[in-house]
Amino acid sequence: MREFTESIYDESKVIVNCETSYNSPSPSGRELERGGFPMRENRRQTALARKLRQGQTDAEKALWGRLKNNQLEGVKFRRQQPLGSYIVDFVSFERKIIIEVDGGQHNEREVEKRDEERTTWLKGRGYQVLRLWNNDVLTNMEGVLEKIEEALS
Repeated sequence: MREFTESIYDESKVIVNCETSYNSPSPSGRELERGGFPMRENRRQTALARKLRQGQTDAEKALWGRLKNNQLEGVKFRRQQPLGSYIVDFVSFERKIIIEVDGGQHNEREVEKRDEERTTWLKGRGYQVLRLWNNDVLTNMEGVLEKIEEALS
């Protein structure tokens, strides 16, 4: 049995109201902030995220090379990070920004609809979502980094 109620956080990240009920240990505050799932689902998400990290696209690899180790304005990013029921390409929890690197399949109507639902869910949790095209990352890295820096400031 699973039942989730939205968690409400004040600006200091303290949980103000949270009700969860399921047959596994309760998630920590950090997990709740990221969407909070029972342990079994967290393990599945983590395993899938690992596979995605191992099979990154060329554009994701190139951008990760510029984001890792706090290279961009000293901001820490994580790649292929589970967040709720989603796995985002790159996220800075400190700045609450998500970067998605999309290929051509994201032009398809079905995929666009899912992307919109995902973006709405993420924005509802206070994240800014920045969508970039694979081609832009591969051919205009400096422009892409400028766009990310603008979003960070």
